Amino acid sequence: MVASRQDAWTEDDDLVLAEVTLRHIREGGTQLAAFEEVGQRLGRTAAACGFRWNSSVRKRYDAAIAIAKGQRQQLKKLGRLPVQTPELGVENVEVQRSVQTAEVQAAAAVADEEQQIEAVIKLLLNQKETIRRLKQLEHEMEVKESEMKELREVNQKMKKELEAVRGVNDDYKALVQIMDRARKLVFLQEEGAPKPIFKMDSNGNLERVEK
Repeated sequence: MVASRQDAWTEDDDLVLAEVTLRHIREGGTQLAAFEEVGQRLGRTAAACGFRWNSSVRKRYDAAIAIAKGQRQQLKKLGRLPVQTPELGVENVEVQRSVQTAEVQAAAAVADEEQQIEAVIKLLLNQKETIRRLKQLEHEMEVKESEMKELREVNQKMKKELEAVRGVNDDYKALVQIMDRARKLVFLQEEGAPKPIFKMDSNGNLERVEK
């Protein structure tokens, strides 16, 4: 088939590209051979297939690629890597295509499961951070409550001291009033007391006259 297609890639095209490339990886083939095979099947150039794989399709099948590489290593250890044949029967091609489709779907399911696990992990981390922040706030609240309790105790102590000072001040004022009244009383008594009378005798001396 002449490679002449220039239209956009469809989901089916991407699926064929993924299936063939994963098969080549699993069976120990090269990606170039995979791109050439896809190009023949889709009527595109191998370069176009390689560009599509590297720019868009490959990142969607990271898990499937890892699985295919693991299968290749196991087959290599067991000496069971399939022999690459240029042509396959129609029946074998259909069977192989079904197997590849199932593998791709399984890989996609694994990728979805990994994304779900990552989402759960992210949620748990956020919840852990929320709990940590909540405990921090509770600790800060306890510290503030302790400080407020101390301030209330200091306030009560200062009130008692102020009341004591006020009591002393009232006692001092009462004492001053008492002293003032006593002073006034003494002053009045002094004013009401009889004044002494003196007279001069024949010798010119002053003599107090008693009443």
